[in-house]
Amino acid sequence: MQGRFDVARIDHGAMYSTGSGVYTNGAEEFFSRMRRAEIGHHHHIAGPYLIRYAQEASWREDRRRNHNGQQVTALAGLAMASRPSVDWCGYWQRQAR
Repeated sequence: MQGRFDVARIDHGAMYSTGSGVYTNGAEEFFSRMRRAEIGHHHHIAGPYLIRYAQEASWREDRRRNHNGQQVTALAGLAMASRPSVDWCGYWQRQAR
């Protein structure tokens, strides 16, 4: 069928990895961190903004082994180079889009 892709499946009753790089630990770890972020520092993740929270979580996940100074420098550089956010501009003022 067009538009579908093959997904390698693992029977966890028999094994945890196929040895060819197919495993679920990365996805499980990411979603675990997302749940902890919602409980810990976000407290609520609204549906329309879920993609933004997921993007932030993936950025944190990709750079979790960097030193804090490297993370701050990278974040400041990205913030200074970007335009105002479409989603968050006027958010605190409750302005309609």
